[in-house]
Amino acid sequence: MATDPREILNDFRSGASEWRKAHPECMPAFIELSKVAMKPGALDVKTKELIATAVGLAVRCDYCIVHHVYEALKAGATRQELIETACVTNLMGGGPVVTYTATLFLDTINTFAPDFGK
Repeated sequence: MATDPREILNDFRSGASEWRKAHPECMPAFIELSKVAMKPGALDVKTKELIATAVGLAVRCDYCIVHHVYEALKAGATRQELIETACVTNLMGGGPVVTYTATLFLDTINTFAPDFGK
């Protein structure tokens, strides 16, 4: 498995495309659910992406962490908002979450933040 955040994001996107071909109904259904869940409502997209980032950290999913940090930055999240999101997740998830925060999470912010002028 890749360790560079850009490679991880590309691997996820490529894999999702392959999964869509393998099961033409499952991935599109998931994409539709994602669109419904992430559309602005009482919570804006940035807030929803921060929540998704927290869940990705909590379940220690490399692909989820990278994807949702990227999307949070794209939605306007600042480094500090992401850092505070991770801090709360560390509180609730303990040591295993701290290891992902101190490595992949920070690497992902440092990799993609410049793409969004942050």
